[in-house]
Amino acid sequence: MARRPEVLHDVRVVTYDEAHWHLLNRLRQRAIDIMHKIESSIAVRPLVHGSLARGDVSESSDIDIIIRQPVSSYRLELALGPSLQRELVQATPSMVLKGHLHLEDNTVVSFPMFKLRPREEEFYHWGGAIDLKGLESDERVPGVNKRLVLIEPAPYGHTEHGVIGHEQEIAKRLSVSTEIAKERVRVLTRRDSVGRTGVYLKRSLEESESFEEVTKQLQDNDPALRRTIDRRQGRRR
Repeated sequence: MARRPEVLHDVRVVTYDEAHWHLLNRLRQRAIDIMHKIESSIAVRPLVHGSLARGDVSESSDIDIIIRQPVSSYRLELALGPSLQRELVQATPSMVLKGHLHLEDNTVVSFPMFKLRPREEEFYHWGGAIDLKGLESDERVPGVNKRLVLIEPAPYGHTEHGVIGHEQEIAKRLSVSTEIAKERVRVLTRRDSVGRTGVYLKRSLEESESFEEVTKQLQDNDPALRRTIDRRQGRRR
């Protein structure tokens, strides 16, 4: 079931029980193991994004690990081992094309096929993002969930604050631009009113295909994707 945006007028306090702390620790240990493999194999600093960074996990939570710069998919796959699914995903024609590696235990490792824009980097901090060092230190960070509720970690669990109508204040707390806050509110409230809008492009890869060669094929055949890549690389058409 989709999580609908929620309007909160008061602060809500959520206390974690022992089972919640155990689940959070188990999921974080899984993320730590994967992130160690990434850092040691391709020398980049991955982040874990979303509820695992904030702490408000559930039994259905995914482990979302992100790499913020283009990397060799061959070296990454060699480090992580077999994937359940490999796919390329682009949310809209103007956004970055990303590779997704679906691993066991609801773990997804994503990486951009070309350079991220500052707004795309901000998206991860909007939802909450933390690096390997932070995970190993048991840190948690604030971020906004898909219900448009700000989750702020506390020793007993977390507090929840409404975002709708408070975009500027929430953006300041998270050190992101007001524009990203307004954009996320607009996107998620629209999705709630018209239903899921899907993504512009989703392409599953065969075992014999590489992310780079399929990206090149898509670029050659899709003018919108080609223009987006050219702009990111400083070329104008």
